[in-house]
Amino acid sequence: MDGHQGGVDQAGGSVSALRPLHHAESPEPMEAGRFKAACERILASIGQVVDGQAEAARLALTVLLAQGHLLVEDVPGVGKTMLAKTLARSIDCSVSRIQFTPDLLPSDVTGVSIYNQATRQFEFRPGAVFANIVIGDEINRASAKTQSALLECMEEHQVTVDGTSYVLSEPFMVVATQNPIEMEGTYPLPEAQRDRFMARISMGYPDAAAEAEMLESHQSESPLLRVEPVVDAAEIRAMIATVKDVFVSAPVRDYTVELGRATRASERIRLGASPRAVLQLLRAAKARAALAGRDFVLPDDVAAMAPEVLTHRLVLDRRASGSGLTAAAVLRAVVDSVPIPITGQSGARRHG
Repeated sequence: MDGHQGGVDQAGGSVSALRPLHHAESPEPMEAGRFKAACERILASIGQVVDGQAEAARLALTVLLAQGHLLVEDVPGVGKTMLAKTLARSIDCSVSRIQFTPDLLPSDVTGVSIYNQATRQFEFRPGAVFANIVIGDEINRASAKTQSALLECMEEHQVTVDGTSYVLSEPFMVVATQNPIEMEGTYPLPEAQRDRFMARISMGYPDAAAEAEMLESHQSESPLLRVEPVVDAAEIRAMIATVKDVFVSAPVRDYTVELGRATRASERIRLGASPRAVLQLLRAAKARAALAGRDFVLPDDVAAMAPEVLTHRLVLDRRASGSGLTAAAVLRAVVDSVPIPITGQSGARRHG
Protein backbone atom coordinates (compact mmCIF):
# COMPACT_ATOMS: atom_id res chain seq x y z
CA MET A 1 0.00 0.00 0.00
CA ASP A 2 1.74 3.11 -1.30
CA GLY A 3 4.94 1.06 -1.04
CA HIS A 4 4.79 1.17 2.74
CA GLN A 5 3.20 -1.50 4.91
CA GLY A 6 3.77 0.28 8.24
CA GLY A 7 2.98 -2.67 10.47
CA VAL A 8 -0.44 -3.35 8.98
CA ASP A 9 -1.82 -6.88 9.09
CA GLN A 10 -5.18 -6.99 7.35
CA ALA A 11 -7.51 -9.96 7.13
CA GLY A 12 -10.53 -9.23 5.00
CA GLY A 13 -12.82 -6.24 4.93
CA SER A 14 -15.07 -4.82 2.27
CA VAL A 15 -15.35 -1.51 0.48
CA SER A 16 -18.65 -0.12 -0.72
CA ALA A 17 -19.64 3.21 -2.21
CA LEU A 18 -21.28 5.65 0.17
CA ARG A 19 -25.03 5.07 0.32
CA PRO A 20 -27.77 7.08 2.06
CA LEU A 21 -28.19 5.79 5.59
CA HIS A 22 -31.92 5.12 5.21
CA HIS A 23 -31.20 2.44 2.61
CA ALA A 24 -29.52 0.22 5.21
CA GLU A 25 -31.67 -2.56 6.58
CA SER A 26 -31.88 -2.70 10.36
CA PRO A 27 -31.65 -6.22 11.79
CA GLU A 28 -34.32 -7.49 14.14
CA PRO A 29 -33.51 -7.49 17.89
CA MET A 30 -32.44 -10.85 19.26
CA GLU A 31 -34.67 -12.84 21.58
CA ALA A 32 -33.59 -12.48 25.23
CA GLY A 33 -32.51 -16.08 25.67
CA ARG A 34 -30.41 -16.09 22.51
CA PHE A 35 -28.87 -12.75 23.47
CA LYS A 36 -27.83 -14.05 26.89
CA ALA A 37 -26.43 -17.28 25.43
CA ALA A 38 -24.40 -15.39 22.80
CA CYS A 39 -22.95 -13.07 25.44
CA GLU A 40 -21.98 -16.02 27.62
CA ARG A 41 -20.25 -17.74 24.69
CA ILE A 42 -18.20 -14.64 23.88
CA LEU A 43 -17.18 -14.05 27.50
CA ALA A 44 -16.28 -17.72 27.95
CA SER A 45 -14.17 -17.60 24.80
CA ILE A 46 -12.25 -14.58 26.09
CA GLY A 47 -11.91 -16.13 29.55
CA GLN A 48 -10.11 -19.20 28.24
CA VAL A 49 -7.28 -16.99 26.97
CA VAL A 50 -7.20 -13.88 29.16
CA ASP A 51 -7.02 -15.11 32.76
CA GLY A 52 -8.38 -13.07 35.66
CA GLN A 53 -9.80 -10.25 33.54
CA ALA A 54 -13.52 -10.98 33.59
CA GLU A 55 -14.49 -7.34 34.14
CA ALA A 56 -12.26 -6.13 31.30
CA ALA A 57 -13.77 -8.75 28.98
CA ARG A 58 -17.29 -7.76 29.97
CA LEU A 59 -16.56 -4.09 29.37
CA ALA A 60 -15.04 -4.84 25.95
CA LEU A 61 -18.23 -6.70 24.98
CA THR A 62 -20.34 -3.85 26.39
CA VAL A 63 -18.53 -1.32 24.20
CA LEU A 64 -18.87 -3.54 21.12
CA LEU A 65 -22.63 -3.92 21.60
CA ALA A 66 -22.98 -0.18 22.26
CA GLN A 67 -21.26 0.54 18.91
CA GLY A 68 -18.32 2.25 20.58
CA HIS A 69 -14.55 2.03 20.51
CA LEU A 70 -12.28 0.90 23.32
CA LEU A 71 -8.96 2.25 24.57
CA VAL A 72 -7.00 -0.24 26.67
CA GLU A 73 -4.33 1.59 28.65
CA ASP A 74 -1.90 -0.13 30.99
CA VAL A 75 1.71 -1.17 31.54
CA PRO A 76 3.31 -3.72 29.18
CA GLY A 77 2.63 -7.41 29.55
CA VAL A 78 -0.80 -7.44 31.20
CA GLY A 79 -2.70 -8.74 28.16
CA LYS A 80 -3.98 -5.60 26.41
CA THR A 81 -3.40 -6.86 22.88
CA MET A 82 -4.38 -10.40 23.85
CA LEU A 83 -7.78 -9.15 25.03
CA ALA A 84 -8.35 -7.37 21.72
CA LYS A 85 -7.21 -10.37 19.66
CA THR A 86 -9.35 -12.84 21.58
CA LEU A 87 -12.46 -10.68 21.24
CA ALA A 88 -11.81 -10.43 17.50
CA ARG A 89 -11.22 -14.18 17.09
CA SER A 90 -14.40 -15.00 18.98
CA ILE A 91 -16.43 -13.35 16.22
CA ASP A 92 -16.59 -14.68 12.67
CA CYS A 93 -15.91 -11.37 10.95
CA SER A 94 -13.10 -9.45 9.25
CA VAL A 95 -10.22 -8.35 11.49
CA SER A 96 -7.15 -6.21 10.91
CA ARG A 97 -4.27 -5.26 13.16
CA ILE A 98 -2.17 -2.11 12.92
CA GLN A 99 1.15 -1.86 14.73
CA PHE A 100 1.42 1.89 15.19
CA THR A 101 4.95 3.17 14.62
CA PRO A 102 6.42 6.65 14.02
CA ASP A 103 6.77 5.94 10.27
CA LEU A 104 3.19 4.73 9.78
CA LEU A 105 1.39 6.83 7.15
CA PRO A 106 -2.28 7.90 7.14
CA SER A 107 -2.72 6.05 3.82
CA ASP A 108 -1.68 2.81 5.54
CA VAL A 109 -4.70 3.28 7.79
CA THR A 110 -7.37 4.63 5.43
CA GLY A 111 -6.18 3.49 2.00
CA VAL A 112 -4.85 5.19 -1.11
CA SER A 113 -5.77 5.70 -4.76
CA ILE A 114 -3.25 4.17 -7.19
CA TYR A 115 -3.09 4.85 -10.93
CA ASN A 116 -3.67 1.74 -13.05
CA GLN A 117 -1.78 2.14 -16.30
CA ALA A 118 -3.77 -0.64 -17.99
CA THR A 119 -7.14 0.97 -17.38
CA ARG A 120 -5.80 4.54 -17.16
CA GLN A 121 -7.87 5.09 -14.06
CA PHE A 122 -7.20 5.51 -10.36
CA GLU A 123 -8.15 2.51 -8.24
CA PHE A 124 -8.76 2.64 -4.51
CA ARG A 125 -6.74 0.25 -2.37
CA PRO A 126 -8.46 -0.05 1.03
CA GLY A 127 -6.46 0.45 4.21
CA ALA A 128 -6.52 -1.47 7.46
CA VAL A 129 -9.66 0.25 8.78
CA PHE A 130 -11.77 -1.70 6.30
CA ALA A 131 -12.53 -4.49 8.76
CA ASN A 132 -15.19 -5.17 11.37
CA ILE A 133 -12.70 -5.09 14.23
CA VAL A 134 -9.54 -3.00 13.97
CA ILE A 135 -6.83 -3.61 16.57
CA GLY A 136 -4.54 -0.59 16.96
CA ASP A 137 -1.50 -1.67 18.96
CA GLU A 138 0.37 1.12 20.80
CA ILE A 139 -1.61 3.86 19.11
CA ASN A 140 0.39 6.62 20.81
CA ARG A 141 3.56 5.60 18.93
CA ALA A 142 2.23 7.04 15.66
CA SER A 143 2.36 10.71 14.79
CA ALA A 144 -0.63 12.98 15.32
CA LYS A 145 -1.10 13.07 11.53
CA THR A 146 -1.56 9.30 11.41
CA GLN A 147 -3.68 9.20 14.57
CA SER A 148 -6.06 11.72 13.00
CA ALA A 149 -6.68 9.31 10.10
CA LEU A 150 -8.95 7.41 12.50
CA LEU A 151 -11.16 10.38 13.39
CA GLU A 152 -13.66 10.13 10.54
CA CYS A 153 -13.99 6.36 10.55
CA MET A 154 -14.47 6.17 14.34
CA GLU A 155 -17.18 8.83 14.36
CA GLU A 156 -18.97 8.35 11.03
CA HIS A 157 -18.08 4.73 10.13
CA GLN A 158 -16.85 5.87 6.73
CA VAL A 159 -13.58 6.86 5.06
CA THR A 160 -13.10 9.69 2.56
CA VAL A 161 -10.14 9.49 0.18
CA ASP A 162 -9.63 11.86 -2.76
CA GLY A 163 -13.17 13.21 -2.41
CA THR A 164 -14.85 9.79 -2.48
CA SER A 165 -16.45 8.33 0.64
CA TYR A 166 -16.58 4.61 1.43
CA VAL A 167 -18.86 2.99 4.01
CA LEU A 168 -17.29 0.69 6.60
CA SER A 169 -19.00 -2.64 7.22
CA GLU A 170 -21.01 -3.13 10.41
CA PRO A 171 -20.21 -3.97 13.10
CA PHE A 172 -17.19 -1.68 13.28
CA MET A 173 -15.03 -1.31 16.37
CA VAL A 174 -11.55 0.06 17.04
CA VAL A 175 -9.72 -1.48 19.99
CA ALA A 176 -6.56 0.52 20.64
CA THR A 177 -3.85 -0.07 23.23
CA GLN A 178 -1.26 2.24 24.70
CA ASN A 179 1.33 2.27 27.46
CA PRO A 180 0.87 5.33 29.73
CA ILE A 181 4.22 4.90 31.48
CA GLU A 182 6.75 5.09 28.66
CA MET A 183 6.84 8.58 27.13
CA GLU A 184 9.95 8.41 24.92
CA GLY A 185 9.04 8.21 21.24
CA THR A 186 5.30 8.57 21.85
CA TYR A 187 2.68 11.10 20.79
CA PRO A 188 -0.09 11.61 23.40
CA LEU A 189 -3.61 11.32 22.04
CA PRO A 190 -5.22 14.76 21.72
CA GLU A 191 -8.56 15.47 23.36
CA ALA A 192 -10.50 15.07 20.09
CA GLN A 193 -9.03 11.60 19.58
CA ARG A 194 -9.70 10.47 23.16
CA ASP A 195 -13.28 11.70 22.84
CA ARG A 196 -13.84 9.21 20.00
CA PHE A 197 -13.24 6.28 22.36
CA MET A 198 -16.40 5.31 24.21
CA ALA A 199 -14.49 3.80 27.12
CA ARG A 200 -11.00 3.42 28.51
CA ILE A 201 -9.95 0.58 30.78
CA SER A 202 -6.84 -0.32 32.73
CA MET A 203 -6.56 -4.07 33.08
CA GLY A 204 -4.17 -4.22 36.04
CA TYR A 205 -2.26 -7.26 37.20
CA PRO A 206 -4.08 -10.59 37.63
CA ASP A 207 -4.35 -12.15 41.09
CA ALA A 208 -2.04 -15.00 42.11
CA ALA A 209 -4.48 -17.75 41.13
CA ALA A 210 -5.12 -16.27 37.69
CA GLU A 211 -1.39 -15.77 37.10
CA ALA A 212 -0.68 -19.39 38.07
CA GLU A 213 -3.42 -20.54 35.70
CA MET A 214 -1.84 -18.45 32.95
CA LEU A 215 1.53 -20.14 33.47
CA GLU A 216 -0.17 -23.52 33.14
CA SER A 217 -2.29 -22.75 30.06
CA HIS A 218 0.39 -20.85 28.12
CA GLN A 219 3.23 -23.36 28.56
CA SER A 220 3.11 -25.33 25.32
CA GLU A 221 1.33 -22.91 22.97
CA SER A 222 -0.78 -19.79 23.10
CA PRO A 223 -4.43 -20.63 23.88
CA LEU A 224 -5.31 -17.92 21.34
CA LEU A 225 -4.55 -20.48 18.61
CA ARG A 226 -7.40 -22.66 19.88
CA VAL A 227 -10.02 -19.90 19.85
CA GLU A 228 -12.82 -20.49 17.36
CA PRO A 229 -15.61 -18.03 16.46
CA VAL A 230 -18.66 -18.44 18.69
CA VAL A 231 -20.86 -15.84 16.95
CA ASP A 232 -20.85 -14.23 13.50
CA ALA A 233 -21.20 -10.66 12.31
CA ALA A 234 -24.94 -11.07 11.65
CA GLU A 235 -25.50 -12.17 15.24
CA ILE A 236 -23.51 -9.20 16.53
CA ARG A 237 -25.67 -6.88 14.44
CA ALA A 238 -28.79 -8.45 15.95
CA MET A 239 -27.32 -8.08 19.44
CA ILE A 240 -26.60 -4.42 18.73
CA ALA A 241 -30.23 -4.00 17.62
CA THR A 242 -31.29 -5.58 20.93
CA VAL A 243 -29.24 -3.01 22.85
CA LYS A 244 -30.74 -0.16 20.83
CA ASP A 245 -34.21 -1.42 21.81
CA VAL A 246 -33.48 -1.11 25.55
CA PHE A 247 -35.85 1.42 27.09
CA VAL A 248 -34.63 4.62 28.76
CA SER A 249 -37.09 6.48 30.98
CA ALA A 250 -37.17 10.27 31.14
CA PRO A 251 -35.70 10.40 34.70
CA VAL A 252 -32.75 8.22 33.66
CA ARG A 253 -32.19 10.31 30.55
CA ASP A 254 -32.26 13.51 32.62
CA TYR A 255 -29.89 11.96 35.16
CA THR A 256 -27.39 11.21 32.38
CA VAL A 257 -27.59 14.79 31.14
CA GLU A 258 -27.07 16.14 34.67
CA LEU A 259 -23.94 14.01 35.11
CA GLY A 260 -22.46 15.50 31.96
CA ARG A 261 -23.38 19.05 32.94
CA ALA A 262 -21.96 18.54 36.43
CA THR A 263 -18.52 17.74 34.97
CA ARG A 264 -18.61 21.02 33.03
CA ALA A 265 -19.68 23.00 36.12
CA SER A 266 -17.01 21.56 38.43
CA GLU A 267 -14.32 24.06 39.48
CA ARG A 268 -11.76 21.25 39.42
CA ILE A 269 -12.39 20.36 35.77
CA ARG A 270 -11.19 22.59 32.93
CA LEU A 271 -12.71 20.46 30.16
CA GLY A 272 -15.80 18.44 31.03
CA ALA A 273 -17.79 15.78 29.22
CA SER A 274 -18.88 16.66 25.69
CA PRO A 275 -22.41 16.02 24.36
CA ARG A 276 -20.88 13.08 22.47
CA ALA A 277 -19.61 11.70 25.78
CA VAL A 278 -23.08 11.99 27.34
CA LEU A 279 -24.62 10.17 24.38
CA GLN A 280 -22.03 7.41 24.58
CA LEU A 281 -22.56 7.12 28.33
CA LEU A 282 -26.24 6.40 27.75
CA ARG A 283 -25.47 3.90 24.98
CA ALA A 284 -23.01 2.10 27.25
CA ALA A 285 -25.61 2.04 30.04
CA LYS A 286 -28.12 0.45 27.65
CA ALA A 287 -25.60 -2.25 26.74
CA ARG A 288 -24.85 -2.88 30.43
CA ALA A 289 -28.55 -3.27 31.13
CA ALA A 290 -28.94 -5.73 28.25
CA LEU A 291 -26.00 -7.81 29.48
CA ALA A 292 -27.67 -7.88 32.90
CA GLY A 293 -30.81 -9.34 31.32
CA ARG A 294 -32.94 -6.19 31.51
CA ASP A 295 -34.78 -4.34 28.73
CA PHE A 296 -34.66 -1.01 30.57
CA VAL A 297 -31.89 1.17 32.04
CA LEU A 298 -31.49 1.92 35.72
CA PRO A 299 -29.64 4.95 37.11
CA ASP A 300 -27.14 2.46 38.51
CA ASP A 301 -26.21 1.46 34.94
CA VAL A 302 -25.36 5.06 34.12
CA ALA A 303 -23.39 5.62 37.33
CA ALA A 304 -21.51 2.33 36.91
CA MET A 305 -20.41 3.17 33.36
CA ALA A 306 -19.46 6.79 34.12
CA PRO A 307 -15.85 6.08 35.27
CA GLU A 308 -14.94 4.10 32.13
CA VAL A 309 -16.78 6.43 29.74
CA LEU A 310 -15.97 9.87 31.18
CA THR A 311 -12.65 9.77 33.05
CA HIS A 312 -10.34 9.76 30.02
CA ARG A 313 -12.19 12.73 28.56
CA LEU A 314 -11.74 15.07 31.52
CA VAL A 315 -9.01 17.70 31.71
CA LEU A 316 -8.42 18.87 35.27
CA ASP A 317 -7.82 22.42 36.41
CA ARG A 318 -4.17 23.21 37.13
CA ARG A 319 -4.80 23.56 40.82
CA ALA A 320 -6.56 20.22 40.99
CA SER A 321 -3.86 18.38 39.06
CA GLY A 322 -1.15 20.21 40.98
CA SER A 323 -2.62 19.08 44.27
CA GLY A 324 -2.32 15.43 43.23
CA LEU A 325 -5.97 14.82 42.43
CA THR A 326 -6.74 12.36 39.65
CA ALA A 327 -9.52 12.58 37.08
CA ALA A 328 -11.01 9.41 38.52
CA ALA A 329 -11.21 10.88 42.02
CA VAL A 330 -12.72 14.12 40.78
CA LEU A 331 -15.30 12.25 38.72
CA ARG A 332 -16.29 10.12 41.72
CA ALA A 333 -17.02 13.31 43.65
CA VAL A 334 -19.04 14.69 40.73
CA VAL A 335 -21.11 11.50 40.40
CA ASP A 336 -21.76 11.48 44.16
CA SER A 337 -22.98 15.08 43.98
CA VAL A 338 -25.72 14.40 41.42
CA PRO A 339 -28.99 13.15 42.99
CA ILE A 340 -30.02 9.69 41.80
CA PRO A 341 -33.60 9.62 40.52
CA ILE A 342 -35.98 7.13 42.06
CA THR A 343 -37.33 4.77 39.41
CA GLY A 344 -39.31 1.62 40.14
CA GLN A 345 -38.57 -1.51 38.12
CA SER A 346 -42.26 -2.23 37.75
CA GLY A 347 -43.56 -0.35 34.74
CA ALA A 348 -40.05 0.76 33.75
CA ARG A 349 -40.56 -0.70 30.30
CA ARG A 350 -43.09 0.86 27.98
CA HIS A 351 -46.23 -1.13 27.36
CA GLY A 352 -48.38 -1.36 24.31
